[in-house]
Amino acid sequence: MQRRSGSKQPAKVRRQRAIRPKTRKSPTGNVSTEHLPEQLDCLKRERDEAFEQLAATSEVLRVISNSPGELEPVFQAMLEQATRVCDAKFGILFRYEGGLFQPVASLDMPPAFADFITKQGAFAPQPGQLFGRLCQSKKVINVVDRATDPNPSPSVRYGGARSSIAVPMLKENELVGAFFIYRTEVRPFTDKQIELVKNFAAQAVIAIENTRLLNELRQRTDDLSESLEQQTATSEVLKIISSSPGELEPVFNAMLANATRICEATFGGLFLYEAPLFRTVAIHSKQSYDDYLRRNPLIDLRENPGTPLDRVANIKQVVHIPDLRTDQSYIGKNRFIVRLVEAVGTRTFVSVPMLKEGELIGAINMYREEVQPFTDKQIELVQNFAAQAVIAIENTRLLSELRESLQQQTATADVLKVVSGSPGQLEPVFRAMLENAVRICGAKFGMLHLSEGDGFRTVAMHDVPGVFAEKRAREPFFISPAGSPMGRLNWCRTSPPKPLSQLRTHGCSTSCASAPMISQSRWNSRLQRRRCCRSSQALPASLSRCSTPCCKMQYAFATPNSAISGCAKEMRCASAQLMARLQPSSIICATSRFTGPNQKQDLES
Repeated sequence: MQRRSGSKQPAKVRRQRAIRPKTRKSPTGNVSTEHLPEQLDCLKRERDEAFEQLAATSEVLRVISNSPGELEPVFQAMLEQATRVCDAKFGILFRYEGGLFQPVASLDMPPAFADFITKQGAFAPQPGQLFGRLCQSKKVINVVDRATDPNPSPSVRYGGARSSIAVPMLKENELVGAFFIYRTEVRPFTDKQIELVKNFAAQAVIAIENTRLLNELRQRTDDLSESLEQQTATSEVLKIISSSPGELEPVFNAMLANATRICEATFGGLFLYEAPLFRTVAIHSKQSYDDYLRRNPLIDLRENPGTPLDRVANIKQVVHIPDLRTDQSYIGKNRFIVRLVEAVGTRTFVSVPMLKEGELIGAINMYREEVQPFTDKQIELVQNFAAQAVIAIENTRLLSELRESLQQQTATADVLKVVSGSPGQLEPVFRAMLENAVRICGAKFGMLHLSEGDGFRTVAMHDVPGVFAEKRAREPFFISPAGSPMGRLNWCRTSPPKPLSQLRTHGCSTSCASAPMISQSRWNSRLQRRRCCRSSQALPASLSRCSTPCCKMQYAFATPNSAISGCAKEMRCASAQLMARLQPSSIICATSRFTGPNQKQDLES
């Protein structure tokens, strides 16, 4: 056998056949299609139900997102969607709180059943009945035919209900409500429909909890905002107090403006109590009320018994009247209250007393034109402002006393300086004394007289009006009429006071105070200071001796309409109290009822 030598021709390559998948032979038997339409219809129904449930859930979620903190539209939307998807006739949604069922949403209820539910209102579940079984089991109750019950329920009697479901709303296994869905024919609810209503019930529980949390958050935010607003208002008032030492008017105005704004009142007023009168010192808003009180700043409780301010003065507590038209002071036709209601339009009223150690200092009044009672927080805020007002009044009093004391000490130092610098000279000493006395007393002018026999000689004058100064310079010696204050200083008689004709004619003086200078139980001179005031309300006053053994002096005040007299130890004005502490036989002061408390330390000096 001849061996094949290496040939240069390529060897033949065997071709591989492509692998093809084996084709299955179709069954030779006939295929049945008689159930195919039913299967398609079932799939379509399931698809449509799924789409419908999805659309219902989407609609409920949309309502929830558009109604934060509001449960009523959410409940109504859930009930509508649940009733529609379940192909039911009508439905009710109940809340369960405090052991009572309360209807909160309803849909398409028959009129008779709706009327029954409305009249019934909130009710407690009865053991053994549907609501009682729901509370006990906390599970879905599916009734195929309610008409078969031995004791038909109101839904059967008044609504014609047959098939129904009751789906509980549970929060941590606690019943908070329930869905009741009814049909008027016997047609049981499917499991899918029940699952859908259970889904709505869970969403309702979430909505209730979210609403509770949101309302709590809103309440906390409102409380913080209210607290911040109150603190801001208090800060503003304290700022004004610190920037206005000794001035009460801007403090009162700021307090009243802030209290009226924060309490949402229409207008307000601040009054100081000067028994038996309330004096208006600040008003905020309401032009008619403002005009009326500016014309009538004093409220006399003797003329207005039984009014709210009179009650505040008697009980020293807050007086809150939701509607002034129902108050006895309005029914009794009190002039002030009738005008406040009918002319100004006031309905709701609150008055908060300003108290210092149990004593009434004043009152802050708040008014509303609608019947809307003030809240406890608002009243508490006004009480806070009232306490601040009392503190401001006390601080102002202390500051005024401090200033007066400093002024008096400075004046005394000035006089002593002049005395030490002018040995043997009386004229500069008298001028210095007189100048300081007039300045501290806030008087217009003053004179110093030395006693000579039955009369007086003028030895010093300060800022005396020109005509009167010229007359006194021409006639330095004079004898005062017996009824005048200067005459009373000489203890001449006890007749009623006579007008100071020269002072009124030439000096325009209506208020006068005279203080004697005593040496060894006899008069050497007396210092007479006069306050110039053109006010027609003040007339000169004089003094007469008192027959009371314990007192050597009696005071008398004269005004255009009245005259008051009595023992000096019974006087209530600041000057009289000081005079009573001094030796009655050594000092007499003639003053008008409008002489201020600045003269206390002057008399001591």
